[in-house]
Amino acid sequence: MPDNGNVRAAATRVLGLEADGLRKLADSLDENFDAAVDMLDQIKGKLVVSGMGKSGHIGRKIAATLASTGTPAHYVHPGEASHGDLGMIGQDDGVLALSNSGETAELNDLVAYAKFRGIPLLAMVGKANSTLQSAADVTLVLPAMPEACPMGLAPTTSTTMMLGLGDALAVALMQRRGFSADQFQVLHPGGRLGREFIKVEDLMHLGAELPLCADDAMMSVVLLTMTEKRFGCVGVLDSAGALRGIVTDGDLSRHMDDELMRKMVSDVMTHAPKTIRPKALAAEALGFMNTNNITCLFVTEDGLPKGILHVHDILRAGIA
Repeated sequence: MPDNGNVRAAATRVLGLEADGLRKLADSLDENFDAAVDMLDQIKGKLVVSGMGKSGHIGRKIAATLASTGTPAHYVHPGEASHGDLGMIGQDDGVLALSNSGETAELNDLVAYAKFRGIPLLAMVGKANSTLQSAADVTLVLPAMPEACPMGLAPTTSTTMMLGLGDALAVALMQRRGFSADQFQVLHPGGRLGREFIKVEDLMHLGAELPLCADDAMMSVVLLTMTEKRFGCVGVLDSAGALRGIVTDGDLSRHMDDELMRKMVSDVMTHAPKTIRPKALAAEALGFMNTNNITCLFVTEDGLPKGILHVHDILRAGIA
């Protein structure tokens, strides 16, 4: 029967060693990290990331993280680079080369090309005083830590530190450049991440779709507007065009009698209706609707109606 205790002990040891590696990496950051961020920030084109084997897999993830956080980047396999893909590297680009040993032969052509063309070269290595470090303009050296593999051979702790260092570079560049939630949403239009950043103004109905009336309108006119626009409510405007009140299905129920059609809208409406701003997140609007048990919200700016949002608009966008 398998010894699950030993299995869990092995897993705990691996995670502990990798966590120790990340802590030591955090403590080791120095002016070279600052120089690396400065270098990447000054690149006018894109960042080309390359590495062989496990370092290559980490490089792909680093490139993807950078690209999704405002630093144009893509991965180039070092072997393919030697067979034509060097043409993907432009004069305004930069190169990030990953190698735990710092002696990866497959990177030689790419490194030589970067040096010949004067393309900025950032290296991420596991060993100081390596060939790659000597060629690079800036080098980030991982602290010496044992691999979590029981034989000390399979890249485990080293790749974890590389991955963490790549994330640190990406986040530092985000902060340096003031990368915003708006920009993040533009680069993540699909999936849950994109949906979380959809704003009210992206979903609201505009212009002629708005159910509106003047505050001196008769209820007979208001009911026609409510039926035509199909939002289950009508916004009431004062003489300056500001939203003064709202008539909902609930207001109609409370005032339902033989005199309803002859009443003024100001006699029926709810004053100071709940509203939301255009720049609010749609998720915030959904929470506001749920809290107040309403299905529609007028979107206002400086008191003026800019749009209207129905709960169905939010749900259709996949926000729930």
